[in-house]
Amino acid sequence: MSGAVGARGGKRAVNGPVLAAGCVLWRRSERSGELEICLVHRPRYDDWSHPKGKLKRGEPALDAARREVLEETGHLCAPGVRLPTVRYLANGRPKEVAYWAAEATDGSFVPGTEVDRVSWLSPAAARTRLTQPRDRDLLDALLATLPGA
Repeated sequence: MSGAVGARGGKRAVNGPVLAAGCVLWRRSERSGELEICLVHRPRYDDWSHPKGKLKRGEPALDAARREVLEETGHLCAPGVRLPTVRYLANGRPKEVAYWAAEATDGSFVPGTEVDRVSWLSPAAARTRLTQPRDRDLLDALLATLPGA
């Protein structure tokens, strides 16, 4: 592991980015067959985003993405194509979030302290509701991968 020289000349570990994973979760409406995107509301930040969360030690990113979708939305999913990795600063520390397109397969939402609401929206409505521009870019990446979207 690389290190940096500390004030006393000893080596200290260099903190890497916070690693996280998530999905742009989608389904087809049972009534209309139209594409719907799942967004989660996090009361701690009062924002709307795609389901995501930090990796546990030794956890593969795809496993973390599936786990986070289930924890935050109550839905199982079938991950598909890998979407762009998003990089940004969170609380002054670099964060990298690996994303996948994922179709919701089964489940139902139960509100919790981390996520208190989910919304299944048309792509246009999801674009409007998303808080961060980087999440709109992920929506665009998803739409580019789905035939007829």
